Amino acid sequence: MAEPPRLSHLIDLYVELGSPMELGPGRAGRRRIIPIVGGSVSGRFSGRILNQGADWQTVFPDGLAELDTRYAIETDDGALIEIRNFGVRHGPPEVLARLAAGEKVDPSEYYMRTHPRFETGAPDYRYLNSIICIGTGAREASAVRMHVFEVL
Repeated sequence: MAEPPRLSHLIDLYVELGSPMELGPGRAGRRRIIPIVGGSVSGRFSGRILNQGADWQTVFPDGLAELDTRYAIETDDGALIEIRNFGVRHGPPEVLARLAAGEKVDPSEYYMRTHPRFETGAPDYRYLNSIICIGTGAREASAVRMHVFEVL
């Protein structure tokens, strides 16, 4: 039997969000677009999140939010990295209501996990193109904090 995967911390993301745009009910649930307007990256590499991207969410009737983000990172040394992050957020209805109201909620009260994928042509960061990562998240009033781990 193969050894179980291990995790190694890669980066932390502080993703600043614009005001949500409500598309209304879609085929599977309520659709929203949440602009990604900035932020920061720290960890194995550091940089900033560019004001170019969004989270295209579907919120299902049971409160489950399907997260589908795409945005760009510019590293401190000028490399551009695309990040696509797919995941879910769910929890008890009263906790999700507090999150929706912009209240500070301990991330242990709900589940927010993602599968970030990176793409870049920058030689120093090309290794990102071929690794698997998972992320844990926390929603704030106008931002998201993500902790991204490489699966070893």
